[in-house]
Amino acid sequence: MRAQVCKFFLLPVFCMLWLFGSFSAIAETPIHQVSSETCKACHKEIYKQWKGSMHAQSSALNDPIHGTFYGMVMGDPTKEGVKSKKGKYPVCLQCHTPNAAKDKTTKLDAKPAYAEGVNCVACHTLAEYKGTTGKNGKPTLGLKAYRTSSVLQGPQGFKTEFAVEDDMFGGTADDGDQKPNPHLGKSVELDGKTIASMPMEGNPMLMKTNDACMGCHDKRSNSFKVPLCATGDEYFKGKADVTCTSCHMPISNGLANHEMGGGHDIAMLKRSVIFSISSKKQGDKLNTVVTMKNKQPHSLPTGAPFRNIYLKLTAYDTNGKVLWQNANGHPAKEDPQAYLMYELLDDNDVHAAPPMAKKLGPDTRLKAFETRHLTYSIPAKNVALVRGELFYNLLWPELVKKFTKLPKDLTAPMPMAMSEVKF
Repeated sequence: MRAQVCKFFLLPVFCMLWLFGSFSAIAETPIHQVSSETCKACHKEIYKQWKGSMHAQSSALNDPIHGTFYGMVMGDPTKEGVKSKKGKYPVCLQCHTPNAAKDKTTKLDAKPAYAEGVNCVACHTLAEYKGTTGKNGKPTLGLKAYRTSSVLQGPQGFKTEFAVEDDMFGGTADDGDQKPNPHLGKSVELDGKTIASMPMEGNPMLMKTNDACMGCHDKRSNSFKVPLCATGDEYFKGKADVTCTSCHMPISNGLANHEMGGGHDIAMLKRSVIFSISSKKQGDKLNTVVTMKNKQPHSLPTGAPFRNIYLKLTAYDTNGKVLWQNANGHPAKEDPQAYLMYELLDDNDVHAAPPMAKKLGPDTRLKAFETRHLTYSIPAKNVALVRGELFYNLLWPELVKKFTKLPKDLTAPMPMAMSEVKF
């Protein structure tokens, strides 16, 4: 009887509290489920840049290369309950789809914030970097490498307490127009829509340092403890404070560029290396020297172990006929010094795919800030021009042959640099 009386009197009270918004927080979307479309309302240019970035394409739904490997190793990215062969939650989602990883879901099309991969809130809720190695020595990768916050983290602080008195909007958008600011602790109305309160605080010690990147880009090993991605270990820790964002998020027109160009960005690839050739005739030979200088504070190429660079060196006559070349096609076998790659091997010293590699082979990539000279002796007869070309590949040659369904722009070599000498 007492329970019925309590229910009778309390139910209307709870309903009234709900109507007046006392429980509105329960109905609000968790910050990690907020789509980048919400941020677009004020940050149009940043959104446009991010939308074209690999961060926005990082999920297995949108990145054909990652999606291919995910399908082979894990399963369908639109299905719930997908697990690794060891019966564990897919570790790759901690980096490629961190918002889904936070909810322990594998159905990546369930919410826009999952399908968006590394979206706005995925980075801007990282509060503290804890490192990629846990107390027990096990890797803590991606989202697990951080303490996250329900409060957005920004690269610098801004006026909050007294902002309303000085500026009714509390700030301006990246297009210079004043907008109601949802980062001050209250929801706002914008273009006929209600944008929920998304408080923000300054966190420059994370957002303006490598800590913001290293959770995913430090290092990752396979189940046999063979390092696969190891940009953090390659990083040159010298006197010059060259951070990840120095190159990948340069300031332009007052904004940090959120395209975050890398191995898929031809402009970034061209900026990453100094490339030249010199060739002098001595007797019946052309003594030719190819010079490559890595301008990056990490190895080139870096990231996924199947990325590689190769040199094509060709001598032509006055009619454009090829008289000599360092290799017929890809130089992996004919001219190994012209092939810059990260070799993974099995127990029999045979080239192996990343998940099955048991040990490292030769690492012929350019190290951080390394300058390398390759020498060639070319028959000089009738040579009118010697041309050197540097190409970047996202995949090993054997993977290009295997993954025939991938778009050609992902499997075709990308020209990084060219230099030539005329006679």
